[in-house]
Amino acid sequence: MNVVILLVSLVIALVVLIPLLEKYQQRLGLDKMQKYAKYVLPLLMVVLIIKLIYVLVVE
Repeated sequence: MNVVILLVSLVIALVVLIPLLEKYQQRLGLDKMQKYAKYVLPLLMVVLIIKLIYVLVVE
C-alpha cells in the first residue's frame, strides 16, 4: 500500500512540477543549471555504493 501512495504522489508531483518549471524556466535560470547535470549521475552512483556498503556491513 505504501508503494502505491508513493507512486501516486510522485506522479502528481511530476504533473504539477513540469508545467511550472517550463513556465518559469527563464526566471529561475534553469538553462544555467544544465552545466550541473553532468554531476548528478556520478553523485547518484556514489550514494548508491555507500548505501550498499552500509547495508552489507550493518545488517
